Amino acid sequence: MSRLVCMNDLQQRLDNHTPNAIGLELPEAAVLLAITQDQDQPEIIFTQRANHLNSHAGQVAFPGGKKDPEDACLVETALRETEEEIALPRESIRLLGQLSQVVSRQGILVYPYIGLVEGTHQLVANQGELDAIFHVPVDYFLQNEPDCFDRIQHPKGEVYIPCYFYEEYEIWGLSAMILSEFLDVGFDAGFDLFSKPDDSRIRYR
Repeated sequence: MSRLVCMNDLQQRLDNHTPNAIGLELPEAAVLLAITQDQDQPEIIFTQRANHLNSHAGQVAFPGGKKDPEDACLVETALRETEEEIALPRESIRLLGQLSQVVSRQGILVYPYIGLVEGTHQLVANQGELDAIFHVPVDYFLQNEPDCFDRIQHPKGEVYIPCYFYEEYEIWGLSAMILSEFLDVGFDAGFDLFSKPDDSRIRYR
């Protein structure tokens, strides 16, 4: 994988990226992949969902959730949910772009957005929804191979989603799929989700 490129290139790369649209009529949700503004060591903000939740309990995720009728658009959904979940003010987020739509196992059409966090903020986890908030340097994903790959069925064939173990957290599934596209578009990470890795690195869920 390539070394970390200048964060100043990220906006242009996202401007030149055309996200894939699935084109299905499904319930909609949006998430925010938020990046801190530190030019030397930018970090991605992740959350760990609370263990008491009925769905995705204990899983690592990006801030986000289902669209409310009051939300004017999916961007508004991502910003509102981020503020509700981690107390990051929406006015402190500069939207950089959008990634491809993905569908969750529950049949939710998820719109991922990329945002740059301007300034320093004390993040607070909404205890009703989250057990933790943590940061991972972007460079960590560019300098370390995935720990394993999860094989899933896709309409176009088998897909192999990278999985990372960072400290006590496991980044996998839908969040890892979104992350891999972000790393490809922004930093030429070179993921090919349709390319089968070595059998010893494949995990079957």
